[in-house]
Amino acid sequence: MKLNTRSVGLVLAGAVIGGSLTLTQHVMGARNANELPLEQMRTFTDVFSRIKNDYVEEVSDEELLEYAIRGMLNGLDPHSAYLNTEEFNELRIGTTGEFGGLGIEVGLEDGFVKVVSPIDDTPAARAGILSGDLIIRLDDTPTKGLSLNDAVKLMRGKPGSILTLTVIREGADKPLNIDIKRDIIKVTSVRNRMLDDGFGYLRISNFQTKTTADMLKAIKSLKSEAPNEDLRGLVLDLRNNPGGVLSGAVGVSDAFLNDGMIVYTDGRESDSKLRYDATDGDVLNGAPLVILVNGGSASASEIVAGAMQDHGRGVVLGSKTFGKGSVQTIQDLAAGGAVKLTTSRYYTPNGRSIQALGIEPDIQTRPGSWVRPDEESDVTQLTESSLRGSLVNEGDEEEEETEAAEVPEDTLVYDDYQLFEALNLLKGLTILSKKTS
Repeated sequence: MKLNTRSVGLVLAGAVIGGSLTLTQHVMGARNANELPLEQMRTFTDVFSRIKNDYVEEVSDEELLEYAIRGMLNGLDPHSAYLNTEEFNELRIGTTGEFGGLGIEVGLEDGFVKVVSPIDDTPAARAGILSGDLIIRLDDTPTKGLSLNDAVKLMRGKPGSILTLTVIREGADKPLNIDIKRDIIKVTSVRNRMLDDGFGYLRISNFQTKTTADMLKAIKSLKSEAPNEDLRGLVLDLRNNPGGVLSGAVGVSDAFLNDGMIVYTDGRESDSKLRYDATDGDVLNGAPLVILVNGGSASASEIVAGAMQDHGRGVVLGSKTFGKGSVQTIQDLAAGGAVKLTTSRYYTPNGRSIQALGIEPDIQTRPGSWVRPDEESDVTQLTESSLRGSLVNEGDEEEEETEAAEVPEDTLVYDDYQLFEALNLLKGLTILSKKTS
């Protein structure tokens, strides 16, 4: 399978990682056409001078200018940022899927640090951090007013050290204090297993540069376990997937489509107007697909879910996604470091913008909303035979004891009711496809 991509550096969606785009001449052209506002420049130099002369502590010119640059970018949107050389190098390391910290994808909301999603099998996930948690304190440091970069720096530290997060959680009566032991975070982008006879499960925790290749290997492995080496259906789990590189989302989508648009981006400049189309070859050969999403599914995850939904290729099941529909590019700076800048919005094949709206699932579910089939209930099911004086079936004079429903032994299905529902839906789609074929 060959991806249809353009060489424009690394254009990223969601967890922006790495990249190399240089400032081009159109920036200078824009400056000549639109002169800088003189009054605002005078105000800037006036404030700069007052800080230099009157601030309680001495601050170097270099520090003040960096603060100004950070403020300029932070004021645009939650995803644009200035990265000094150290921060830029750390961002590049993220493409390897290994880094130090807690294992949380975070953003800013109302001045506080908000958890987009905890990363699978990390200290944060094991400690019980949830998507949507608002982090109001890191040890003794309030997060209100901190830049995202500064908050991330506080969360990183020596492996084995403890960091106490104070979080506000929807439904909780008071803030929660959660102790997390820092560790080296090794992110496995793709996991797979067989759920049932011929029905596979594929989990993508984030989109890295190698995600598409890893996913194709995982599907090949699942097929080898299936009868006649052919999958009857697949559950694609994108819950709590915060995003990643755009090429990963395009590649994953392409794997399940034979043709048509996957996603397009639109911005002010021609370089930000891109279109990505599928190439021939459905890795599942048309077998049913169910995509699991939730509020922690963001950006690149939403691209995949939106493409599958618009093409009618799979059923999206879960809760509404995060709603990050913007694309960031990384632009190298001549003096070192980089600018992470929002340059475009992306749209699903049908022209839907996901920004601040998210993807509405075809089937809405909420974890923890039902009694599982093996759990006892205090409410006795009312049936015809329960009614006084009801007629007895002529062929069944004596009632036979009904056996209890067999509980699935697969702990993943047993413990995860959304996945249990997805598997049932997948089986239903398989039966329906046989009847209509």
